[in-house]
Amino acid sequence: QVQLVESGGGLVQFGGSLRLSCAASGNIFSKNVMGWYRQTPGKERELVAEIASDAMTSYADSVKGRFTISRDNAKNTVYLQMNSLKPEDTAVYYCNYYYGGMHYWGAGTLVTVSS
Repeated sequence: QVQLVESGGGLVQFGGSLRLSCAASGNIFSKNVMGWYRQTPGKERELVAEIASDAMTSYADSVKGRFTISRDNAKNTVYLQMNSLKPEDTAVYYCNYYYGGMHYWGAGTLVTVSS
């Protein structure tokens, strides 16, 4: 089992920045993919960004150039630096850990961007 604890969500104005953190604990394997997804009411959860243990990254087109994902393997922690935030970025953001066909999820942290 893997436990994920997120932090860093909150209320920010249009154009502002936030940094999300997610610490993983439990049965952690060195080769894994960690990422961030987001979800708004009535919509499916969507991938925002992900990063593999070798630092390969992938971003949704809607956040490219504004968000940066990074990780600290020694701390089993993944970060999402969100800049130039827009109201449409408002969502619950979920941390994800993927290994061997299994997805683990954090409880989610709410990000609200006011216009």
